[in-house]
Amino acid sequence: MQTRPAPPSSRDRRTPVIGVIAQNTTLYGPAGMVQAIGDASLDADLPVTIGHVSGYDAVAASRRLVRRLTGQGIAGLIVIAPVDAAAEMLEAVPAGLPVVTVDGPPGCPTSNVSVDQHAGGVLATRHLLANGHRTVWHVAGPEQWHGSRAREAGWRAALAEAGVPAPPTVRADWSAASGYRCGRLLAENPSCTAVFAANDDIALGVMRAMAESGRRIPDDVSVVGFDDVPEAGYTCPGLTTVRQEFAEVGREALRLLLDQLGSGRPATESVRLEPVLMPRGTVSPAG
Repeated sequence: MQTRPAPPSSRDRRTPVIGVIAQNTTLYGPAGMVQAIGDASLDADLPVTIGHVSGYDAVAASRRLVRRLTGQGIAGLIVIAPVDAAAEMLEAVPAGLPVVTVDGPPGCPTSNVSVDQHAGGVLATRHLLANGHRTVWHVAGPEQWHGSRAREAGWRAALAEAGVPAPPTVRADWSAASGYRCGRLLAENPSCTAVFAANDDIALGVMRAMAESGRRIPDDVSVVGFDDVPEAGYTCPGLTTVRQEFAEVGREALRLLLDQLGSGRPATESVRLEPVLMPRGTVSPAG
């Protein structure tokens, strides 16, 4: 019989409420992580209060949110921290408060849960190369996101492993519109037969641009995305992508926080989860 995690000791005057700070929850990745943490907290019968921050560099707003939540007496804090500015925001967390970051900054001195973004970039690139493409072009996400940089680094590593020079990086902003603009540029290059997009929205924009330019998916151009949004399997053809297991992210983040609450000691244990390639219809052998 599975036992339910114990709430904080009654000697601790803070109420057993978990605070969650999430950045850019209009995007699928952060939103999926919030949902996962919420589901895990519900299973543990722990109430959660969630604060949202928009923008890639909203340090001042993030610090205010930290002060607001800690002023409400939260027992511990989970911070979804995928951007560089999160490191400055974490400096506002009071000493001694149990904290777990999700996708925290590299070298972050807290417990952290993340998906191995570098490995995901390697998976996507190797899959395209294995289908006979001579190289793979990458439409990268914003530089402020460490996950974006790690996916790009994985792409470069897989190309180097295969002895293939990396084409110039094309950069987008996570949106389908930016993917479309980048796709229009790539469509003009007949040597571009394979594209790894940093997320699924970018991939959809690239696919639209290729189709408008008369380049068929996957006959002329193969495309791989990242995240596995719910719609990815229902595009025509279905989008090959790299899946992040957000439900597991939520469970692990809550487990690490409850371990700290139960022991009364800060911790730096980190968990890195492996992504999964989801092969569908947007990749075919190079012609």
